[in-house]
Amino acid sequence: MKDIKAIRGSFYIARLIAEGEHEHQDFKYAISDARKIARSVSAFANNDGGRLLIGVKDNGTVAGVRNEEDIFVIEQAAQLYCRPEVELRFTAFRVDGGLTVIRAEIDRATARPVMAQEPDGRWRAYYRVADENIVAPDLMVRAWRESDTPRLMRLTDAERKAMEILQRDGSLTVESVARAAAISHSTAADILVGLHSLGLVSFRYTHGAFILVPAD
Repeated sequence: MKDIKAIRGSFYIARLIAEGEHEHQDFKYAISDARKIARSVSAFANNDGGRLLIGVKDNGTVAGVRNEEDIFVIEQAAQLYCRPEVELRFTAFRVDGGLTVIRAEIDRATARPVMAQEPDGRWRAYYRVADENIVAPDLMVRAWRESDTPRLMRLTDAERKAMEILQRDGSLTVESVARAAAISHSTAADILVGLHSLGLVSFRYTHGAFILVPAD
């Protein structure tokens, strides 16, 4: 990677750090494992994008980028350990004390899911929730993959039943639909994927799990 010319940014970086880590921002200092970084890249790309502040410790202390190798590891994470490859945009900022912080920006993926490779070789999709990278459940991954498949806006009887449950309970899970409609778990999953593809429901993370709620 070529050298990035740093621009002044003490106040800008201080303002970002004051926000803390959140749904669209993560601090990175000790960069040694490209696969771990790939989880953050995947999580941001599968959500609405975000940024990594490289050279900032978890507690918000500016330590500065240690060497160019750190940037290489992040590029490696996005290019080799994310599928499909994710493009990053780097900007270097010079802060007080002569330290450098690098902002790596990640856009929302045009086609989800973006998968990250685990140390054991498996591929998993992550999703950013608050300041955590959460493994996306299989149903969510399947819904993303099938969301690009065009469908007529016509509900099946089973889908109408699921929408009645949604109006009554305010949320849906595979289990609740299967139980209420007296259908199999796999059939209930098909129904939820269909409703997602029609844009009628979306995923929300609450109480440690993803559920489906009315789409905004």
